[in-house]
Amino acid sequence: MLQTVTRMASYFRDAVPFRIIPALIATAVLFGVWAMPVPEGLTPKAWGLVAIFLTTIVAIILKVMPIGVMALMAILITALTQVTANSSKAAIADTLGSFANPLIWLIVISVLISRGLKKTGLGSRLGFYFISLLGKRTVGIGYGLAICELILAPFTPSNTARGGGIVHPIMKSIANAFGSDPEQKTEGKVGTYLALVNYHANPISSAMFITATAPNPLVVDYVAKVTNQSFQLSWGTWALCMLLPGLVCMALMPLLVYLLAKPQVTHTPDAVAFARKELAAMGPLKPKEWVMMGTFAMLLLLWADLPAFLFGKAYALDPTVVAALGLFTLLITGTIDWDDVLSEKSAWDTLIWFGALVMLAGELNQAGVVKWFSDGLRGSIEASGMSWPAAAAVLVLVFLFSHYLFASTTAHISAMMLAFLTVGAHLVPADYLVPFLLMMAASSAIMMTLTHYATGTSPIIFGSGFVTLGLWWRVGFVMAIFELLVFASVGLLWWKLLGFW
Repeated sequence: MLQTVTRMASYFRDAVPFRIIPALIATAVLFGVWAMPVPEGLTPKAWGLVAIFLTTIVAIILKVMPIGVMALMAILITALTQVTANSSKAAIADTLGSFANPLIWLIVISVLISRGLKKTGLGSRLGFYFISLLGKRTVGIGYGLAICELILAPFTPSNTARGGGIVHPIMKSIANAFGSDPEQKTEGKVGTYLALVNYHANPISSAMFITATAPNPLVVDYVAKVTNQSFQLSWGTWALCMLLPGLVCMALMPLLVYLLAKPQVTHTPDAVAFARKELAAMGPLKPKEWVMMGTFAMLLLLWADLPAFLFGKAYALDPTVVAALGLFTLLITGTIDWDDVLSEKSAWDTLIWFGALVMLAGELNQAGVVKWFSDGLRGSIEASGMSWPAAAAVLVLVFLFSHYLFASTTAHISAMMLAFLTVGAHLVPADYLVPFLLMMAASSAIMMTLTHYATGTSPIIFGSGFVTLGLWWRVGFVMAIFELLVFASVGLLWWKLLGFW
């Protein structure tokens, strides 16, 4: 009997696909939080949803199992416990509803489109071109990616399309050209560093232009509301206010990432000659490369809302519709085939885990958890009697770091920003209100740095496998603090010079 039990225990230890101790910790979090008294202002079901969300985040951080499995766990527990509805049928409909979210499909389709760059060889050609210009040092290639991101930002309303659909395939091609590949366990050569630069250029550029990310117009609307239309951020005003602090962040970011995630290959003295030799060997552009270039040009123009600009808003196209058009173009021209689509595992993995996190964030908002949190913060600040500068700092910090609870910047801004701006408008003197509002506007983009699910771009780059989860979160936290300090110093001085306070 003892031998049988021992054999079963040994089999269980060797066969189970999860890490037992982290799994026990995550399970303890689930039951521990759920067993706590329900806070005033929340329903038991809303508190159960909080328990599931926290457990999912803990399980992901502790790497209990692959992130997609943890996402399925969240979907299953939410449906079984019926915390979003009164029947399992309605609950599973709620949990699967997020998979119809256009943002999620924009991410998936962007990953599928990027496969064409690799298959046609255009990605390698672009990579070698960047290396031929800036390839003497790895950090120089990082600056090339940052410049590319910055140039595209004013014309690409979807930061996901820009950072994940355009810049990321170029970054992967450059990394592969140096033999840096997660599948070969060589991502540390240059790929980890370049992936982080690729990502962290995206929030900075998103902060610099109204048209650089989809939620920015919503921020403009909220700022106008809390000031009774007395301060309105036009395209030019936004760009001018964010110009200097944004450029400082963009200029220093590749160096800071270099210190935080130093690549194994730092000097590449022969890279320029090597790249030029490879470009010569590739010869002129092939027909399928021309198709890829034409598809990317079409995507860029449509993502930049050129038809709406020329012919009116009736001709505006949703970014996901544009991405689907690009994918279909590649399929019907034979640039990629259906087997390529089916074999792109990272796209379908992203669909599962990002969809689950978006679902949880949406259900938390619908259950009133986010409003409960915001109302409690407002009451606490007003009752504390703290000075207005301290209150303003708390509002900015809490708003930014509460993005750990969100898988969408649009959802976060929609749920919390107006409440935070309203509290600030009551506490901050009129002469200093504008810089507070500008700090909040900047924070709405800076918060994208924090997690691998913070915005649509992050799961694309994280899903490519160049950066571990722990490193992503560590660098994200440091970058958030760094960018806040730049905007709170350079930004405030710049806004003073412009006469905004």
